[in-house]
Amino acid sequence: MPGKSDLPVIILASRSPRRKQLLEQAGIPFIIQSADIAEDFPDHLPSAKAPEYIAANKADAIARQEPDSIIIAADTVVILENRIIGKPKDETDAREMLRALSGKKHEVVTGVVLQKAEKKRSFSETTEVYFHPLSDEQIQYYISHYQPYDKAGAYAIQEWIGLVGIEKIRGDYYNVMGLPVQSLMQALKQFYELPFPLFP
Repeated sequence: MPGKSDLPVIILASRSPRRKQLLEQAGIPFIIQSADIAEDFPDHLPSAKAPEYIAANKADAIARQEPDSIIIAADTVVILENRIIGKPKDETDAREMLRALSGKKHEVVTGVVLQKAEKKRSFSETTEVYFHPLSDEQIQYYISHYQPYDKAGAYAIQEWIGLVGIEKIRGDYYNVMGLPVQSLMQALKQFYELPFPLFP
């Protein structure tokens, strides 16, 4: 097992402030280098496989530039009744998304890809999220105060709406934030034989 001085550079291929925060809290030293790729996927691909497909494209783009580094790439989608709910374009779109999620169960799926040169490992994590019925006043309050336009499904579980609007979840809370940290740590440990914690 390598010592801390022998560790490869770890690159987070994401601009997400939530993923950055979670990696920092997990004690993983990393740098950020995002990949500008089209976040689309083949029409025939099942919705739950889409985030892993997109994450793999992100990892490939960075790995070509940084073959000696460990790349962590991830993508998160919200799936309601087998349909992916993306990021809202505007306030009206956000309102319609939250109305659709109100009183229902949906799945949050995060696909994660680890890559170093040609060595690659990928996995997905699914969390079920159950919303209480949301009033139009609650939805408007959340949108006005938190402007969730950069978030899949137009919400963040760690914000106000998670406190008052979510009845329960089944699965990894941090997965809903955008990164299944425990599964990621285990994969880094097993796949790359990294010691934890990584900070001295």
